[in-house]
Amino acid sequence: MYSEFSVVTRPLSLPRWKCIVAYDGGAFDGWQSQESGNTIQDVLERRLAAIFKTSLRLHGSGRTDAGVHALGQVLHFDAAWSHGAEKLRLALRATLPKSIQIVSVRRVPASFHARFSAKGKVYRYHVFLGEADPFHTAYRWSFDRPLDFAAMERAAKLLRGKQDFWAFSGENDRTYETTVRDLRRLEIRRRGRELTFTFEADGFLYKMVRSLTGALMNVGIGKLTPEDIAELIRTRRRIPHVVTAPPQGLFLVKVRY
Repeated sequence: MYSEFSVVTRPLSLPRWKCIVAYDGGAFDGWQSQESGNTIQDVLERRLAAIFKTSLRLHGSGRTDAGVHALGQVLHFDAAWSHGAEKLRLALRATLPKSIQIVSVRRVPASFHARFSAKGKVYRYHVFLGEADPFHTAYRWSFDRPLDFAAMERAAKLLRGKQDFWAFSGENDRTYETTVRDLRRLEIRRRGRELTFTFEADGFLYKMVRSLTGALMNVGIGKLTPEDIAELIRTRRRIPHVVTAPPQGLFLVKVRY
């Protein structure tokens, strides 16, 4: 029998867990779940289901493409677990392939969201000047042509800052709320035959880092000029010389919160 004083109880929210994950993306179809089941998200969700005996949805900071790697991808999920963060990390790692590693796990407030709480991301792209050896070829773009590094630096200077990167999106028919991004850092470093590009921004468009890398490499071989880069920003029109660099050289290094 119900009375006017009956109290409706609501289930308590589940604890939220933040994980940092590193992975070799070479054998996977990217981060985001697909029908193939061969993505990082699919593998991790199968592991969560095995631990918690129910389907759980995880949320990542963003997707990485097939063949792209990560040192610091971030995800979160909600689940009841009473044995502490370190035991949860070990449970997650227990049967994962060697190519996926759970770097850390910690409990976070319910207001945290791996994607929407992010303030920025750092990516790094690796190029080997020549033919990379068999131990590095899966993690480098082998490039065997002379480069004009001074021209590349001038072009990089024009790309830094807050501006419209539509011409460097790999999906120009996609609807974005805005294609303006703040590219806070773009560094080009050479050490011997290793060439490294570091990109940091408040966010990135689809394939933006690989497109910027490809364009800068074409500046290096003279197919584009720094002035062409400025024109691409101004006109928002992608041209064939803005090539998409191969996926294996790209690493998601860090997500900033």
